[in-house]
Amino acid sequence: MAAVRISSRSGLPSLLLYLGIGIVMGQDGIFDVKFDNAELTQVIGYAALVVILAEGGLGTKWKEVRPALPAAAVLSTVGVGISVGVTASAAHYLVGLDWRQALIIGAVVSSTDAAAVFSVLRKVPLPSRITGVLEAESGFNDAPVVILVVAFSAAGPVEHWYVLVGEIALELAIGAAIGLAVGFLGSFGLRHVALPASGLYPIAVMAIAVSAYAAGAMAHGSGFLAVYLAAMVLGNSKLPHWPATRGFADGLGWLAQIGMFVLLGLLVTPHDLVDDFWPAMVVGLVLTAVARPLSVFISLAPFRLPHREKALMSWAGLRGAVPIILATIPMVSGVEGSTRVFNIVFVLVVVYTLIQGPTLPWLAKSLNIAEDPSEAADLGIESAPLERLRGHLLSVAVPGRSRMHGVEVAELRLPAGAAVTLVVRDGKSFVPAPSTVLRHGDELLVVATDPVRDAAEARLRAVGQGGKLAGWLGTGGPAGKGRRPASAELLSGPVRKLGKGGPRRARTGGGSSATDRAGGENRAGGGSRAEDGVGSERAHH
Repeated sequence: MAAVRISSRSGLPSLLLYLGIGIVMGQDGIFDVKFDNAELTQVIGYAALVVILAEGGLGTKWKEVRPALPAAAVLSTVGVGISVGVTASAAHYLVGLDWRQALIIGAVVSSTDAAAVFSVLRKVPLPSRITGVLEAESGFNDAPVVILVVAFSAAGPVEHWYVLVGEIALELAIGAAIGLAVGFLGSFGLRHVALPASGLYPIAVMAIAVSAYAAGAMAHGSGFLAVYLAAMVLGNSKLPHWPATRGFADGLGWLAQIGMFVLLGLLVTPHDLVDDFWPAMVVGLVLTAVARPLSVFISLAPFRLPHREKALMSWAGLRGAVPIILATIPMVSGVEGSTRVFNIVFVLVVVYTLIQGPTLPWLAKSLNIAEDPSEAADLGIESAPLERLRGHLLSVAVPGRSRMHGVEVAELRLPAGAAVTLVVRDGKSFVPAPSTVLRHGDELLVVATDPVRDAAEARLRAVGQGGKLAGWLGTGGPAGKGRRPASAELLSGPVRKLGKGGPRRARTGGGSSATDRAGGENRAGGGSRAEDGVGSERAHH
């Protein structure tokens, strides 16, 4: 957990810290643990990737990803093809690798990693069209990349490109059909079949998602796409005991990532990386400065996105653990020079993540894509759904620039069925009167019935943006000025416990949270945990 805290404060993806732990434990490290079983690493890596994709799919909000699906689909197919071609050409002509090795490297490094991207962008609010594309792309592009790497690593000549494209399309279609079918059937069953214990629901959800991978792989389709889509369907269904399910999936996702990264660090031999350092730098430079931008600008040309947003998405193509796992496939297949391929990929991922990760927030602000700090800050709102009582507890943080400062509680004009029941100010809590004036730094506990929960949040955000006259002045909250709807833009404040025995704010790896109906939809990026008996949910931005 110390690695999680360090990565959160430094702005670096936790991938690097866990890899570092594995390297320190492994050969040439302090403990000098000898481990060179690439086949075992690949098996464990695949299993971990299935869990990570399932957790990501469960946290993906369909209503926010849906507009980005066409762009993400093109970027994860056509864009991958462009990236593979450009990167492989550089590896062949500039580094001197043979075409098979060059194509394997080009395919391996074409997969992006959502966890790496959002861990460094967690404090930079971006438009949903950007986060949606990056999120969906990272979930979709693993499938075609795996197919390409396996094809290039197979014995015998590489198939003609049109045959390979046909196989990719067929496997993706089979995987998508199976994933959607398993997801819908699983959600239907969980809504209509009562399990004997509430703790079985999280296990059942993960089991259904993993079974989608197995079914897709057995049908010679893309198991990775199947598990992601099945988990997405499950995550957007109103399943029982959903907060506990999200917390369970988030914990499994973290466990899978930590184990996978440490194992990859154990597999590498540091002194063997010296000779492949500069080839990795050359291939990485072409990938970052040429291949990725070309794939983004060409693939997204029909969607007429602003060039500055395409530039950010080009730089946001971070590589994570997936390329390193895929680099073990040619090692297991016995491809000549596969150890060198693995070393080049390892160095490329580590070095360019160190370069790209810390500079992503700066680039977002430089391109004027991040939130303008001169605007009034949005409220931090979290929801703890009370399923049995059909109500919600909303924890509302009033940041320093919020226009809710100076507004009386009665002037909030919350809908009937919602009320401010507690105010925490300077570490002390009290029950407010209608004339209580709110201040910067206050935290409010708002109780809302299920039917008016969204309306109450929308009104709170409107006041936070426009003050007490928000409704009269036509200020509808964050949806104004071209921003996302209020229900989609959820930024959390500092972690604080509200009263003894009351609901506590859920700590998140990305520093942000989402509010949803009980058993409702959740957005990607990691889970939350239920504390003090009250479920909380969160999402990355």
